[in-house]
Amino acid sequence: MKKLLYSAVAVLMMLPATILAQDYSKYYENLPTKVAQVSVPTIPTNEISLTEVGGVGDGVTLNTEAFKKGIEELSKKGGGRLNVPLGIWLTGPILLQDNIELHLDKNAIIMMSPDKTLFVNEKSSRCHPGIFAKNSKNIAITGEGTIDGNGAFWRPVKRQKVSDVEWKMYKNVIGGVEEANGTLWYPWNVKAGYDNIAATPKKQEGKRADLVRFENCENILVQGVTVQNSPRFHVHPCYSKNVIIDGVTVRCPWNAQNGDAIDFSDVNVGIIVNSIVDAGDDGLCMKSGNFKPDAPANGCADIIIQDNIVYHAHGGFVLGSETMQGMKRIVVRNNRFSGTETGLRFKSGLGRGGKTEQMFIQNIVMTDIEKEAIIFQCDYMDRPAGSDPNAVPTFTDEEREVAPFFQDIHIDNVVCRGAQTGIKAGGILGLDNVKDIDIQNTTIVYRKTDKQIDEKTAKLKMTNVRLIPEKIK
Repeated sequence: MKKLLYSAVAVLMMLPATILAQDYSKYYENLPTKVAQVSVPTIPTNEISLTEVGGVGDGVTLNTEAFKKGIEELSKKGGGRLNVPLGIWLTGPILLQDNIELHLDKNAIIMMSPDKTLFVNEKSSRCHPGIFAKNSKNIAITGEGTIDGNGAFWRPVKRQKVSDVEWKMYKNVIGGVEEANGTLWYPWNVKAGYDNIAATPKKQEGKRADLVRFENCENILVQGVTVQNSPRFHVHPCYSKNVIIDGVTVRCPWNAQNGDAIDFSDVNVGIIVNSIVDAGDDGLCMKSGNFKPDAPANGCADIIIQDNIVYHAHGGFVLGSETMQGMKRIVVRNNRFSGTETGLRFKSGLGRGGKTEQMFIQNIVMTDIEKEAIIFQCDYMDRPAGSDPNAVPTFTDEEREVAPFFQDIHIDNVVCRGAQTGIKAGGILGLDNVKDIDIQNTTIVYRKTDKQIDEKTAKLKMTNVRLIPEKIK
């Protein structure tokens, strides 16, 4: 009996590590539509510690070469796990490769260096992301540690979004410059002495990159880690297939410019579960841009978003603003939004729109929503820091043909207490582009307005929907 037990253990030890990982099939039970199921990436069992390849976690030593060496040594063996132990691991950009797992100890912090010159990408207008992969398969970031983007050295700050104390802190601690008549601060000519990487503060701001980004990849797992303080978006798989985001915490200042938490941009077959978001921009967001013929995925399809909590964000669940290649077979259920600017937010505009199909949103609870609990918006404009807020957009004839079509969307069992407006919806006159949307079994307690629906451009069917004014004594 003992010999059999030892044999079984030996066999298990020879199996790829991820065969023992969580089974995600339970998230595909009782779905309102058929959704293609994710599979966990397979990572070989080879392991290397960052300290074995020269890494020093003292918060001072630069570990860019150690990360590179560890990943290259594992790649020579066919892949495996690079362990990041307790410590603060200062680094430049980390490029992941096929069959690589980056595993963070509970008290490990990967800290991106404030030296912007380390991230310059000569082949792109933007810098390298902090941790990234491109055209790769079977990639994982796991563990209980933290990935910190040192975003304060990158992001502009709007004066209206900070207190006097915070404003002085940026100037006195980091340095930087004020522009736009003192309404905007840039981390330019910082006191620490790190070089600028562009000719002007505004041009340097345009080089900000994501913290964790996967592009044209397949079989991705991000599990358990905290991702915080990004220069731009935090976790951003794009044009990728088979993506699992599980038990991830994303956090940054509430006013972080473009501080999106988890964005799926053109992802096919994906899941976001058990995660916690407290961010400066969109919370759980689906996007789709221009068509790429060689990408594993175009548009967003076969996605489940379940059992997540969103605290501050511009929206709890967000669609857009880019929806160009379409959104279909997306199920959002059993999520909690508490303190978001909007709850369920569908936003797009001319030049960046696409069509939605088979979208189901169920069992959502919300509290303390600053603006709308549910909103459909077809005139959205992206306004970067420093741009004219009163500028009137112009569109080419080609852009006018790329309009958003929000349709085949089914919302059931939403409970919201404390939104300024219950439901707001408006389309584009003459396009009939907000239609076939049903909202049922929903209760929203609003502070100011029950609904603002442009019935000429938006067609919503509401069944058993209660919009109740909040009684303020």
